[in-house]
Amino acid sequence: MLSSAQRQEFDTQGFLVLRQQAAASLCEGIIAIAEQQLAGDVQPIEYEADTRYPGALASRDAEGGGTARRLLQAYARDQRIAQWANSQALGVPLLQLLGQGALMSQAHHNCIMTKQPQYSTATGWHRDSRYWNFQRAELVSAWLALRNETLDNGCLLVIPGSHKLEIDASQLDAKQFLLTDLPQNQGLLARAQPVPLQQGDVLLFHSNLFHAAGKNQTTATKFALVFTYRAADNPPLPATRSAAFPEIAI
Repeated sequence: MLSSAQRQEFDTQGFLVLRQQAAASLCEGIIAIAEQQLAGDVQPIEYEADTRYPGALASRDAEGGGTARRLLQAYARDQRIAQWANSQALGVPLLQLLGQGALMSQAHHNCIMTKQPQYSTATGWHRDSRYWNFQRAELVSAWLALRNETLDNGCLLVIPGSHKLEIDASQLDAKQFLLTDLPQNQGLLARAQPVPLQQGDVLLFHSNLFHAAGKNQTTATKFALVFTYRAADNPPLPATRSAAFPEIAI
């Protein structure tokens, strides 16, 4: 159960770290699944070249173009992954934050992040809600660190409290990333902080929280398992990507 202080922290900051929520054996087991499915090219997979982010590979035909960014549709890949998505370790705090009847989206996140050395791409400052379509931009994502996450291997960076800010369109580029060279954004960016995690830690964060991540500058792949959840009274808008897959009750 989350304490009242933890609930207040999430409400104020837009994120909350829960330490050691998953056993090392579970984390290592999911890494083994991911490595096996990467080796077997088990689709669907998003590749670094698909992102079109600054610094990303030009195409899948380029050197390193086969570098995976994430294994999509993780929930359906293995029973152990599905069990984690519905586990008490996640369900209890998520139901406290979202209310009874909360559901997991299979349309967003629902992936194993596979930030690999050499060809991984840095991710700019963004809100996940920029491309999600729900009645309210008030979802919660649960990020499980399958290995330790540090600045060196590209841990998440967050801007505390940014989930409550009104941001003008002029502060964003065409893909709704924060413009880092805009004087108006410097005070906001100065508040940024890294969120290093240990294996088994869970980061809960609001869908409107600005976050980013650096490149993996180590020699080992950084794995994380990510799911996103919504309140029962916050359904996806019909005929949008957010409504493309059945949802899972928790």
